[in-house]
Amino acid sequence: MKPTLIGALLGAILAWAALAHGLGGFLLMALFMAIGALVARVAGGRVDLRAIRDALTGRRSSS
Repeated sequence: MKPTLIGALLGAILAWAALAHGLGGFLLMALFMAIGALVARVAGGRVDLRAIRDALTGRRSSS
């Protein structure tokens, strides 16, 4: 899928959550979508969690 189509679809889903469930539902759905995207990237090998952990704990820097 093209990024524009994906963005439009995600916008529609978040708009539905906001209208149907208010601000709390909107924020909860946005959080779950972000977690799902992160899990998918980790499963696909696009994100290395060890590198993120090391950067957050100060063991390694990006430079």
